[in-house]
Amino acid sequence: MISRRDFLQVSMAASAMYGASGFGNWARLAAQQALTQDRLLEFETFGNLTLIHVTDIHAQLKPVYFREPEVNLGVGEARGQMPHVTGAAFRRAYGIEDGSPAAYALTYGDFAALARGYGKVGGLDRVATVINAIRADRPGALLLDGGDTWHGSYTCYHTVGQDMVNVMNALKPDAMTFHWEFTLGSERVNEIVEGLPFAALGQNIFDAEWDEPAELFKPYKFFERGGVKVAVIGQAFPYMPIANPGWMFPEYSFGIRDEHMQVMVDEVRAAGADVVVLLSHNGFDVDKKMAGRVSGIDVILSGHTHDALPEPVLVGQTHIIASGSNGKFVSRVDLDVRDGRMMGLKHKLIPVFSDVIAPDPVMTQLIAEQRAPFEADMAEVIGRTADDALLYRRGNFNGTWDNVICDALISEREADIAMSPGVRWGPSILPGQDITREDIWNVTSMTYGAAYRTEMTGEFIHVILEDVGDNLFNPDPYYQQGGDMVRVGGLGYRIDIAKPQGSRISEMTLLKTGERIDPAKSYVVAGWASVNEGTEGPPIWEVVESHIRKLGTVTAKPNTSVTVAGA
Repeated sequence: MISRRDFLQVSMAASAMYGASGFGNWARLAAQQALTQDRLLEFETFGNLTLIHVTDIHAQLKPVYFREPEVNLGVGEARGQMPHVTGAAFRRAYGIEDGSPAAYALTYGDFAALARGYGKVGGLDRVATVINAIRADRPGALLLDGGDTWHGSYTCYHTVGQDMVNVMNALKPDAMTFHWEFTLGSERVNEIVEGLPFAALGQNIFDAEWDEPAELFKPYKFFERGGVKVAVIGQAFPYMPIANPGWMFPEYSFGIRDEHMQVMVDEVRAAGADVVVLLSHNGFDVDKKMAGRVSGIDVILSGHTHDALPEPVLVGQTHIIASGSNGKFVSRVDLDVRDGRMMGLKHKLIPVFSDVIAPDPVMTQLIAEQRAPFEADMAEVIGRTADDALLYRRGNFNGTWDNVICDALISEREADIAMSPGVRWGPSILPGQDITREDIWNVTSMTYGAAYRTEMTGEFIHVILEDVGDNLFNPDPYYQQGGDMVRVGGLGYRIDIAKPQGSRISEMTLLKTGERIDPAKSYVVAGWASVNEGTEGPPIWEVVESHIRKLGTVTAKPNTSVTVAGA
């Protein structure tokens, strides 16, 4: 029912281009000679229904570099299970050859060298080409957007999401669900949603005052495609008021609401649904648990945690699909639905190699129009990376981009310690590459990006680290919020992920003196992305830009200040 061949065949010719001298010496043309658009899109049409899934685009209209995580630890039942396997272990699990296109797309190893060979990924004009090809092969295919779409770039911030709305409307999705979109503020979200030409879904989006389903966001929508009655149920990010500022959307409440989900599944089945699809922004581990608790869901299209898996994960009778982030992948899922039930499934995770897939000219023009008013400002070069410095964010603990942001906070805000949120969005920058203003905004753009400066006791810092650690490493997925550990600068600590909350964090050290953090002593802490209303300070992108201008050339030394145990 599920074949690895569909995606992994793109790696078969890698041996022909792989020499003893290593991949980094190969020119781009040599690296790509085995790749063609036709081959990337090759698919043996199956069944009578096709789903197309994109998620977590984070407003990346143009092609980017994006490094997959080196560290993605699982706890409890998730330990050692997908998607908590990375690097060489991931390649072994799926039979992926070192240095291959699939290795570049799905793992972090030798990233800079492979990136120079294979080029950038994504770009919504390339995504459009992929979607159009699937639709040509299967008219009536359902395009479903998993959310985190109207957030994460210079143009998205300055247009209050309109650039992404315009581009996504042109792609003609059939439905979407939500997360970061709500940080535009509920007034703006309501305005956009009221004008969307497709379904805005969220069975768990409730009116906060009355604790009833919100009228603007429908729990599900039916589609008739290929003689199949399809029910698509939406699941927005459950932890909005905790992970993001609740004061920005006070009229809404969220939560997992799996009991209500069961009611919705039963309701659509009773109304004649042949197949039930959950368009989710839960995060992968939460989706796995929900699949084990809610019966009757055939397919979960998973989002939020940015996982990219070349095969579905099966929980009971539910297939979970993970389609990556930043426009890097498009998932095609073909279903065979007969006699009111799903009889089979075929899936392909399509990597969007931007130098291989031809851009759709209409979409290219539309993207250019959205960017045109801002191009000059975005293109200004602020600094460059050193010849051995790769900037990336993904991983459970500090990435090199995070180190730069923390260094900027300490330097520009004259602090002892820096804290930066463990968000998973943000493209990578290669060694020896110019750093533009747009690059800085790609890792800092946020509607609550004030860089605060305050005093915290050692005890309070410990509480923060414990709380965030529990959000990531609680063995119960329903207590996980799907981000990564808060990034720190100027501070070292030990974390034992196997221990319970309150006892994971120890050996906290002030790096500039080498002294242990005193619980009773106060320290100057600089950070950003506080969920508290009225937070004061300069925007984080200005802080980072000032720091990089002063440096000129940015180095990226590994952060060895965090020791991990219990993994």
